[in-house]
Amino acid sequence: MKRSITLLLVVVAATALRPLPVQQTVPATPPNIIFLLADDQRWDALGVAGNSVIQTPNLDKLAREGFYFQRSYVTTPICAVSRASILSGQYARRHGIVDFAKPFSDSALAQTYPLVLRKQGYRTGFIGKYGVGDDMPANQYDYWKGFKGQGQYAAKDAQGKLIHLTDLMGQQMDEFLTTNPKGRPFCLSVSFKAPHAQDGAKIEFPYADRFDDLYKDQTLKRPAASADKYYQQFPDWFRHNDQNESRIRWSRRFANDSLFQQITKSYFRLITGIDDVVGNLRRSLQERGLAENTIIVYTSDNGFYFGEYGFADKWYGHELSIRVPLIIYDPRRPNWHGRTTNQYTLNIDLAPTLLTLAGAPIPKRMQGRSLTELMDNRDSGDAAHRSPKIPWRTEFFFEHLVNLPTVFIPQTEGVLSQDRKYVHYFNLREPTDSYEEVYNLKTDPQELTNLATLPQGKSLKNTLLPTFNRLKAAAQ
Repeated sequence: MKRSITLLLVVVAATALRPLPVQQTVPATPPNIIFLLADDQRWDALGVAGNSVIQTPNLDKLAREGFYFQRSYVTTPICAVSRASILSGQYARRHGIVDFAKPFSDSALAQTYPLVLRKQGYRTGFIGKYGVGDDMPANQYDYWKGFKGQGQYAAKDAQGKLIHLTDLMGQQMDEFLTTNPKGRPFCLSVSFKAPHAQDGAKIEFPYADRFDDLYKDQTLKRPAASADKYYQQFPDWFRHNDQNESRIRWSRRFANDSLFQQITKSYFRLITGIDDVVGNLRRSLQERGLAENTIIVYTSDNGFYFGEYGFADKWYGHELSIRVPLIIYDPRRPNWHGRTTNQYTLNIDLAPTLLTLAGAPIPKRMQGRSLTELMDNRDSGDAAHRSPKIPWRTEFFFEHLVNLPTVFIPQTEGVLSQDRKYVHYFNLREPTDSYEEVYNLKTDPQELTNLATLPQGKSLKNTLLPTFNRLKAAAQ
């Protein structure tokens, strides 16, 4: 009897995660789509997100003129896995890519959003860091300027002149637009390296020279969570004699205030470099008469720590790691302009969203939901303006299962439900290693007080565990 009930719960959970049927309507004139993906940009590294230091005027304008998602998340906070989830609309447990070497199978690749759109007649292009496996699918795109691995910020243009990689990608975007056949719809995916570090280099965050003076005279405030006591609360096995990869990177980037000022400003300059390219892109679209029918989507593959909790980079379950910016600008839909939402949206929602916007079919194995369902409903709390047929998610599961042989990064899985969070850290190399976090984000948005060992936290954990187990099973 217990087995029957368990199986029933798994089936119900899987059904809950499955996208609701979306009525496909082919637009009279199919829209063009440009998908812009930053690398390691945390959610609050935008002016529109309330950051008073960073200069991102073009992205801020895009957010004000488009639909700005204030609480967008990734289901896995590491580049390769997150990119696979973005392309496929699937959790890692389903697409099975949990390292840097494994590519999509041919059948799985055929169900990624660019290949589905190409089958629908779209001209497809890819520029930048592909990030999924060692085999590049160049022959599956009409225009290919992708590269494997991390790439190098020091690049050369078509004439052999030195150029910053972000600016080179801007030139390649313009080349794609120049060579697109008139009247043919296109989907261009642009995957920036910025603001990711040039890991291990003498200068790890090399920005374009023109930004040398930007932020130079400002003094940035270190985050409250930078205090060492937050790192010391983690167990010995997690810290691994300070050989946890996140701590190693922290030591060379954020260990003191001088490093913090230098690295954070360089990180901001790299994002301002992206912002420049986005501004040039919008002007180019306008000049070519493409602006009124071209959708622009902007997001990131995961977040980034500025030394909080004694960490650098991402990988773990804090908001700074799993939360990312998301903007969708569709010039054809003025009812979406200037709108925002606080609802939970996920990176697995992006593929079904792009396909819906193009009027293309959504593969059944995609687990995300089209964000057009949310965008078409008012997020004002007014029940009269909400569709009773489409209840949006109030909870989601996240995971990080990557287990690299040469570095120590503990694994993570957790659930966020109505601003209550449960995170489980574990070690695939030593199954007895375990650590838990419980947070109430309404009262502790910076996640400074781990409630796991307190009576309040134990009660909260017991409330969240059934949701955690249900969504974990459904992510398969």
